[in-house]
Amino acid sequence: MNTNSIEREVSIEAPIERVWEALTSAESIGTWFGVGAAATIDLRVGGVMVINHGDHGTFQTLIVAVDPPRAFSYRWASAFPDELATEENSTLVEFTLRSSGDGTVLRLVESGFDALDIPADRPDASFESHSKGWTGVIAKFAEHVMGNDDQPLVSSS
Repeated sequence: MNTNSIEREVSIEAPIERVWEALTSAESIGTWFGVGAAATIDLRVGGVMVINHGDHGTFQTLIVAVDPPRAFSYRWASAFPDELATEENSTLVEFTLRSSGDGTVLRLVESGFDALDIPADRPDASFESHSKGWTGVIAKFAEHVMGNDDQPLVSSS
């Protein structure tokens, strides 16, 4: 069984430009991947995106690719809240978008789990946790883009 990377794909009934905007705008990220408050994002290679995951922590992701409206990727140190993501402490999260008829296909790949030493007190950062989590997150993202879900992903307690 592959425990190094997670791959998910979803078809979204929306044009690629709308999907890109939802994927990369601070307000939208804060909803589909956060507690509802806008994320902080410096949308450029080398920029930092800060995401609040409530009880799971706040994460400083490092942006590694921005190719509107086709590709967006960042490093995520999900086992190390409040630390800037680096190649040594993080996974690589890659989103690719392609037009398909009147909609868009969003593909997600998160890789690099095998190289990480995830602390025992951070089971939510494991391959297993992320594998389950991304299934729900990309479904939620699709509903968010289509205007059917404006609730935050996580509680802000």
